[in-house]
Amino acid sequence: MLTEQKNSGQSVAAFCRERGLGEWQFYEWKKRLRPATTEPFLAIELVAATSAGRNGTDNAGQSAPLEFRLRCDRSVLVGPDFEASHFRRLLQILEQEP
Repeated sequence: MLTEQKNSGQSVAAFCRERGLGEWQFYEWKKRLRPATTEPFLAIELVAATSAGRNGTDNAGQSAPLEFRLRCDRSVLVGPDFEASHFRRLLQILEQEP
């Protein structure tokens, strides 16, 4: 029905009226059948930090930062207490840049 309406050239209101459908039903099915958006895959490589000790701490006893290597030879270092939502947003921005 969605494809039929699109190909008909009619407005949704006219299409539904002609077939005895409620517009709300049409839009509800359009919403349900919309393709799901997926997040792009991001490959992460875990490497041992040379300055970190065996237990993941640096020489001062603090947790070592994590390094995330991105495309185009970029990398980001984040501390163990980083805010994950902020980091996700940063990655989105960095991955969009040419």
